[in-house]
Order: sequence, then structure tokens, then C-alpha cells
Amino acid sequence: MGTTIINNEPKALWQHFYALNQIPRASKKEAQVVAFIKKFGEDLGLETTSDEVGNVIIKKPGSVGKEHQPIVALQSHLDMVHQKNAATIFDFATQAIEMYQDGDWIKANGTTLGADNGIGVAAIMSILADKNAVHPPLEALFTIDEETGMTGAFHLKAGMLHAQVLLNLDTEEDTDLTIGCAGGLDITCTGQYHTTAIPQGYSFFTLSLTGLTGGHSGGDIHLGRANANKQMARLLYCLQEKTKFVMHRLEGGSLRNAIPREAQAVLGIDTANIHVLEHFLKEYEAILKNEFHITDPHLTLQAQPTDAPTVVWEQDFQQQLLCAIYACPYGIYRMSPAIKDLVQSSNNLSKIVIAEGAFNIQCLTRSSVETEKQDLANAITAALSGIKGTMSYTGAYPGWEPKPDAPIVHLMQEKYKALFNEEPHVNAVHAGLECGIIGRNYPNMQMISFGPNIFGAHSPDERVQISSVQKFWKFLNATLADL
Repeated sequence: MGTTIINNEPKALWQHFYALNQIPRASKKEAQVVAFIKKFGEDLGLETTSDEVGNVIIKKPGSVGKEHQPIVALQSHLDMVHQKNAATIFDFATQAIEMYQDGDWIKANGTTLGADNGIGVAAIMSILADKNAVHPPLEALFTIDEETGMTGAFHLKAGMLHAQVLLNLDTEEDTDLTIGCAGGLDITCTGQYHTTAIPQGYSFFTLSLTGLTGGHSGGDIHLGRANANKQMARLLYCLQEKTKFVMHRLEGGSLRNAIPREAQAVLGIDTANIHVLEHFLKEYEAILKNEFHITDPHLTLQAQPTDAPTVVWEQDFQQQLLCAIYACPYGIYRMSPAIKDLVQSSNNLSKIVIAEGAFNIQCLTRSSVETEKQDLANAITAALSGIKGTMSYTGAYPGWEPKPDAPIVHLMQEKYKALFNEEPHVNAVHAGLECGIIGRNYPNMQMISFGPNIFGAHSPDERVQISSVQKFWKFLNATLADL
């Protein structure tokens, strides 16, 4: 099914993307793809090295007449987000991504596609393998674990690169030249809770909130999409006003950087009050469908009878937990007052597991202002304080300060206008990019990010536009020819 994509132009790029998608490459599990990239460079006879964490650098001399030009780095990350629909049977550890073409788009069958950042990796591979490409001396940097910790960028040592300019190929709209991004912080609340025996005469149900759109917790956070964890907590909080119930389990979401698309709760209710639950869920599904009919048109709320568990949460913990999650900030915290339409600070209530006497609540907090990031972290801590868990703050990474007057920005603006007869959108983004981290050890390196149209990243709706890849490829080659 996926082999048909290699018939699209530029064929070399699509062939490399297809080959890449045969290899499992989850964040923190990149050993196979690191070996693949190293062999690729070595088979081309190019100088290929790898550092202790798995970053790979492949160097290619400049083309004829450009051998002595300043070195340019091309950079993309090797890992991809592994997400699938609940009904999709797929093993990311052993199966190749099942790709197919739908008109002008390449999609995957019920899973993430890996275009983020596989298209960037494939583009760099194509440049390295093309003996006719016109370019200055190149340092191709393939980093690992961008999606869950920026580990590769954090561990890239000073002196590994000698480039004066870095082109990051991880932007997801082909009209954008990205010159800045937000920093981030992982916040986790963990602890234990007490359970109690099940009341007599209770029937149990599994509540499932599914069909949400999800998406990238940075790039899509401004779109107002429903967060399954937040909406399930809201539902349960409001159900308390209608009838008494007991909880056995609550879970939702899977990755910090993906807006949760599904959540489940196992609860029990007095058998005599089942009709109250049924009426409430029908009413609440209508409310959610009304509020999110534009952003999450496939939202579904269902209740299925299930076997009674052995224990349930103590009522005090149940009340505290639902209050804490309901109060936890989600979405936009503040818009930038300096840059139009830019989210300055946000939080993603990304993953919740409350089961078997333990709870784990995870957030990814982003901001381009360090003090505001800390302020939001404090607000999250305050919201979760009622459950008396242990708070941890890890994975902090810096933002990338925009430098709109850098020569590479002006060069690429003019090149874009000349090629496409329109102005590019020079901007900063709320998503995390590796440029800010890399820049700590390379403060004098000019950096810019660009790429093709990739929509629905970090969700099974991920897709990449063929015509946009062609536009991106033309822009990349024209830029390298001018450097």
C-alpha cells in the first residue's frame, strides 16, 4: 500500500521517507534508526560520526565552486510520536507505518505518520545522496529523542559542529520561517491513595470519552480542541451534583506532547439510580458536542456495564482528586502581548492514571517567558495540592530568542519572495524546537526553521501534503545554492 508514495516527486525524498518508515523509531528507542542513518552515511563514503547519546553527524564537502563557502548545518530529529486510535491494531515496535495516498496527501492507517520529522530527515538524506546538488560544505545533524525530552539537543557538545548557519527542517507550515520558540517544563504529580470496600447494591460501568481530535500540545493548543482528561474530570465533578457514585479507575492520554484524545473512568452507582446516570450522560454528551462541534466533531461519550472490581477509592480522595484535576489549568494561559497571535504560555494536562492505589498526573508546561513558565508551574502545583502528592519538575528546556535581523532570515525572505511571489510568514512558535537548546553551545550560529505542510502532528490524523513537500524541496535547494 505505501510503496505508491515513491512515485511522487521528488522521488528520492519519498523513497527515503518510505525507507525510514519501515523502522520503529519511538522516542528513547532509536537504536535501529540510528544504525540505519549511520550506515546510510557510511555507504555514501561520507564522514559519519555518532556521539554517546546517539546523535549522528554526516559531513559532505561543498559542491564544485562552493568548497570553501561557510559550512551549513542541516538538522532534523530521528524519533517520531507513536499514537494510534483505540480501535487500530498495530505494534509500533515491530510494524512499518502503513502509509497511503489520498489525493494530494500522504496519510497513515490509524496511526501517526512520522512526517514529523521524517520528511526533514528524508530531505537531508536526499541532499547528501545527490551528487548534482549545489551547496556549501554540509554538516547533517540527526538528533534523537526530540519529542519526549530533547535529549539529543541537550547532549550535543560544543565543538561537534563548525557550521555558521543551521537550517532546522521541523516547521509544519510551508509559508512559515520560524525564528523563535517556547521553552518547556515537565510537571508530574505522583502518590498513593487508600481504597475501601464496594457498597452493597452497586452496578459498575466504564465511561469512555473518545473520538476527540487531539494534536500537538504546542502547535495546536490555540485551536480550542477538547482535552479528554479535562472534560472527563469536568463530567465526573458535575455528576456528583446529581447522584452519589464511587470510583475505581481513571485514565486518559498517553504522551506529554499530545493533546489527550481519549479518557476512561470505571465507576459504580446504586443500581436504583442507573437511570440518573443514563440521563446525565445523554445530556452531557449533548453539551460537549455543542461546545466542541467545530474542533472535535467525532466526540463520543459512552457507558458500558462492567464487572464489579474488588475495591474503590475512599470518598475523601475521590472528591479531592476530581477537584484537583478539574482545577488544573489547561490550554492557553497567556497570549503574547508583543507578537500577534502567538501563545506565550500554556499547559497540557497530558496523562492521568489513577489505579491500583497509585496516581500519576502529568503536564507539559510551555512558555517563551521563563518567569511566566514558573508562575504557571506554581498554579498547577496549587491546583493539585489537595491530593497531597509528590511534585516533580523535570525536562526543562529553554526557549529560542528570535533574531529577525540575522542575515539568514533576510536571505531566506528574499529567496522565498523570488520563488513564490509572496511574502513568507516570519514568526515564532509556541511548540518546542531544538534550536534554543543547540544555541546554548553555539551562541553565534544563525538559525532558522522551515518545512512543508504537516497537519495533525502527534495524532493519527497526521498527514503531509505532496505539493507542499515539492515547494519545500525547491526552497531548500535554492537556499543552499545561494549560501
